[in-house]
Amino acid sequence: MPRVLLTGFEPFGGEAVNPSWQAVQAAAEHPPQGVELSTARLPCVFGAALDALRAAVAATRPDVVLCVGQAGGRPDVTVERIAVNLDDARIPDNAGAQPLDEPVVPGGPAAYFATLPVKACVAAVREAGLPASLSHTAGTFVCNHVFYGLMHLGATEHPGLRGGFVHVPYAPEQVTDRALPSLPVAAAAEALRVIAITAAGRDQDIRVAGGITH
Repeated sequence: MPRVLLTGFEPFGGEAVNPSWQAVQAAAEHPPQGVELSTARLPCVFGAALDALRAAVAATRPDVVLCVGQAGGRPDVTVERIAVNLDDARIPDNAGAQPLDEPVVPGGPAAYFATLPVKACVAAVREAGLPASLSHTAGTFVCNHVFYGLMHLGATEHPGLRGGFVHVPYAPEQVTDRALPSLPVAAAAEALRVIAITAAGRDQDIRVAGGITH
């Protein structure tokens, strides 16, 4: 069976939970048939997150890596398309670091595209009755840092490794005192199962409109 590694993050920014890790754990509790699923929890710390990711890849030897992060304010599960070689932190990470205008990998390419069938993944989640869309920015915080680091790892150290990044909305418990969209962790977990199966089962993407005008 294809081996799929799912990663999520520890809480950050004063939050008590991180729905990315909650959803990864829930997905692993009831893994989809047809894939061998493993998980890893990453620190929300520049540099250390990539060290943890590299160790998890070495330990599990996956065919596909799907990193997951929290995107508070987004209303749906968003499959990321592009990782950029830029750390520009609006807030400090969990170790107090706040890099500004620095590369993730000095001398690395300006950007990497996900090597997963991103449009097919979005379509599959929607077909499962869950909200999803294609995203063209993973931000410039630790999520993008990990996304870019994952793609660089595949390009330089693990040829054939396919990977990508998914953002999930806040969990309902995080927005009880603020008017922001949320998604139950169970729904986010099901979306991750669908994406894992889709990513592991196909190399080619579907050709449908997924661009943006601004």
